[in-house]
Amino acid sequence: MTWKEEERLSTDREIEMASFLNIFRRWRRRRTERQFLRCLESEAAEEFLKLLLRLMSLAFKIDKDFRRNISGFTGRYQFRSVDSSVTIAALFTGKDLKVREDLIPDAHVSVIFRNARSLMNYLLATDRDILKLVLNNEVMIKGNGSYMLKFGYMANHLQLALTGKLP
Repeated sequence: MTWKEEERLSTDREIEMASFLNIFRRWRRRRTERQFLRCLESEAAEEFLKLLLRLMSLAFKIDKDFRRNISGFTGRYQFRSVDSSVTIAALFTGKDLKVREDLIPDAHVSVIFRNARSLMNYLLATDRDILKLVLNNEVMIKGNGSYMLKFGYMANHLQLALTGKLP
């Protein structure tokens, strides 16, 4: 093998190695971008749920008609995603609503969403049909499912009141 052939072979190996490294870098960049977007998605879903629950809490304090929805009602809701990137607890005490950003051990109903997108789909839906999400494997409910029907009613009522479409 001549000196030129060895040099060309070495250059070919360097090109192959550089090509492999570029493929690896692109894969790693795409993977990091996807992880970042999932993180943003879950944080946005968590913040939106907290906002909805805080608006609901404010409505209970201001609107006596809306407050009748929880008069004497005590319920502990746990909303979370499968990977626990979203964890919000809603505690109805009969007079008001408290929102916590952690897991509670003795929830009456735990609603486990497949991912943050499933949670946002539920929160932004106009009908909030939790049974449809259960059938589509978007959500899993542990505990008393009728609590979710009550929550859906209150959330829809609040949404209609805020948009001025309440009869």
